[in-house]
Amino acid sequence: MTTAAFWKATFERMVRTFAQALLGILGADATGVLDADWPGAFSAAGLATLLALLTAIASSGGSPGPGISETVARR
Repeated sequence: MTTAAFWKATFERMVRTFAQALLGILGADATGVLDADWPGAFSAAGLATLLALLTAIASSGGSPGPGISETVARR
């Protein structure tokens, strides 16, 4: 958890999680883009991002990567 590689991989996972959650929520809403509940979508995507961060931190003791079974390749 103290390496730059860990935080780089964790940040990448957080960005992916945010984008996936936001697109999933907005995609599930059958209305148009202007009629979408943007504050609610951003709130849910932010919560998913926070959970991705907490999962990476909680599982950081076992392996060098941000996930339970992941390892970050070092250069």
